[in-house]
This record gives sequence, structure tokens and C-alpha cells, in this order.
Amino acid sequence: MNTSSADAHGVTLSHIEEAALALKGVAQRTPIDHATHLSDVLGVPVMMKLENLQRTGSFKLRGATYRLSRLTEAERAHGVVAASAGNHAQGIAFAAQQLGIDATIFMPLGAPVPKLLATKGYGATVITEGATVEECLAQAADHAERTGAVMIHPFDHVDVIAGQGTIGLEIMQDVPDVQTIVVPMGGGGLISGIAVAAKAMAAQQGREVRIIGVQASASAAFPASLAVGHPITIERGATIADGIAVARPGSHTFPIVRDLVDQIVTVDEDDLARAVLTVLERTKLVVEPAGATPVAAILGGLIEPEGPTVVLLSGGNIDPLLMQRIIAHGLVASGRYMTMRIPLPDRPGQLARVSELLARAGANVIEVLHTRHDLGLTLNDVVLQVSVETRGPNHQRDVLATLAQAGFHPEVADS
Repeated sequence: MNTSSADAHGVTLSHIEEAALALKGVAQRTPIDHATHLSDVLGVPVMMKLENLQRTGSFKLRGATYRLSRLTEAERAHGVVAASAGNHAQGIAFAAQQLGIDATIFMPLGAPVPKLLATKGYGATVITEGATVEECLAQAADHAERTGAVMIHPFDHVDVIAGQGTIGLEIMQDVPDVQTIVVPMGGGGLISGIAVAAKAMAAQQGREVRIIGVQASASAAFPASLAVGHPITIERGATIADGIAVARPGSHTFPIVRDLVDQIVTVDEDDLARAVLTVLERTKLVVEPAGATPVAAILGGLIEPEGPTVVLLSGGNIDPLLMQRIIAHGLVASGRYMTMRIPLPDRPGQLARVSELLARAGANVIEVLHTRHDLGLTLNDVVLQVSVETRGPNHQRDVLATLAQAGFHPEVADS
């Protein structure tokens, strides 16, 4: 990668260093913690940059604060407007509150309730009308044209990119021997800033650092755009990683990513659920799905080990109801929970026999449904639907084999 090309994109190391000074007193310098489990999985030392512990619960505060701090007095008087699924909204609202600027935020219908309430709590006017972030961006642009408010883009502005790049400064200072940095990717503002900072600082030291981006498979805008050489709009699918669900790379971020990011990988919904659950269990940290994408990539075997590695946990704002569903899904995805349908002859002792076999196999029964009312059953048949806690995929296979050897025909139900 060309480490000197950042100058051509309007974002430089000195720009990011200026942003770091502007953020003092507003954004926190978040900690870095060793990740024992991820180190074991990857085979090299892995550290976590805990931006989920940032004020407002996300890295977005950095770019928002720096962008607003550079507005003129005339611009501040007209207020600011933004569109966001939540984290950018909170960052803008908090920064505007600190700087005494009126803020209007357009959020999509169905935005996570905690993010919505927090944005309102920081004093912003919140409007929920659009179905997607793209629709909200269009509404915000219209509001800016009508009122004179300054549109604050969530990722595609050099000041926003520079603000996010302060994370790269901190990583390079706190982990001086880092060789790989793994970063969540949506529109590219975060990874662009980190890449500019990290590549420039590594070049000053006469070495290189590898930057890897991770996108949700259902909303991976960059691979398609990089393949054709310019930003294009993709059709986004549904994803629990709402914080990085972006349909098109930015005009500022695309060339930086093209020139400075070494690799981009994608993770699916099962990967994301498993990653959120792993972080919760192993580190006792709450991380939203978008923020857990680097962990998902490591657990999915998508990252080749190359020296000390830092994974960025970019945000921790998650609806408790979504967390509940993710935990359940993550347990299934990691082979820790299984639901089976077992056809049985309708005679006494069958349920007791199945329970005995499950106990012998070491499966902990969570829930049981015994019914005669199932399509396809004869008058002499019943179906037992049983959910069990297991210790992983191998244990699940052992449980199924134990039942089959006893003459039963278990079918794993869809999760």
C-alpha cells in the first residue's frame, strides 16, 4: 500500500493530531485490554481497543466533535442536522450540547430504542420518518437546504475522518509494536482515519502496519465498489449490525480505503451473533454487533495471523431485546443450544426413555413440548420437541448419535 498517498485525500497525520487536541475534555482516551481467548484463536497477541467504553458508547463522538468544533460562528447559529441509525446521532447530539449548537437528527423508523432515547437525552430534536439511513440522509439534506443548518455527514467529510483517526494515534502510541489493526467498516470514515494515522506513524518508524476492514456480508458496500474502481450503490440486506449498514462508500473515504486498507473481509449474521456472545462471556463487555465484527472475523478464521494485533470494538449501544435474541442465536451458532423434533410411538415410557438417553449423553434439557397435534402424524404417533444445552458441535453430534442408536429418529429444528 502507498503510505504517502494520504496527503492527496485531504486527511493527513497533522490533521489528525490537530483533531486529538480538539477532542481533549470531550472524548476519552479509551483503554486497550489483552484478549486471551482471541490470542489463543489467532496464535498471536491480540489486544482490544475498547471504544465501546467511549462517552455516548461509540467512536462516533470523535468525528462529530471535531467536525462541529471547526464550524464558524455563522454556521453554528444556523444549527446542524444529521442522519443516523444511532451512534452518529448520539455523537452529534452530545457534541452539539457541549458546544451550544442546536441539533436536529433524522433517525430511521425502527432505530434501536436506547440510541433514540439517548439522542433525545442529549438535547437534540429527533425526527423518525425514513425507513433507511439513506432516506434519512435525503431528508436531512432537504432540511439543511430549507433552514440553512449545516449537514453533518456520518462518515464522508475530512474532519469526521480526521476525528475518527485519533483512534489510530492512540493505538500506535499504546501498542508500539502493533502489526495488524482490524476495524469495523460501514461507509469507511473510521477505517480511513485509522489507516491514515497508523500508516503514517509506521512509516516514520521505518516499518509497515497492516489494516484490515470487516463488513457485514448483508451490507458490504466496499468489495463491489473496489471491484469496479469507483463507489457504487448496493442493495442492502437485513443485518443486526445496523451501525455499519451502509449502501455506498463515501467519495472521500473510497480512495483512502482503496489506497491504504490492505484487506476487507465479510462476516455473516451467525458470525456476528457468536462474536457478541463471545465478547460478553470472555471479557464481560457489552458490544453491539457492528462493533464486534473484528472479533467475528477472527473467530471465523478470516484473519491471517501477522504479529501483535489490535481489534477495535467500536461501539456498545445495543437494545436489550436485541441482545436477548443475539444471545439465543449465538448459543445456537456456537453449538451450545439445539432443538430437536423426535417422532415417537404413542405409548407409555417413551418420554422417560428419551430423557434417560439425553441425561446419559450429558445434554441439559431446557424445554420440552409433547404433542399429538402435528401435521403428518397418525393416530398412534406423537412428536417430542426438546431443546437442550450442549457443549459444542461435536457434543451435538454425540447426542444425536445416542438417540439414533436407541432407535429414535431425531431431526434438528431450524433455529
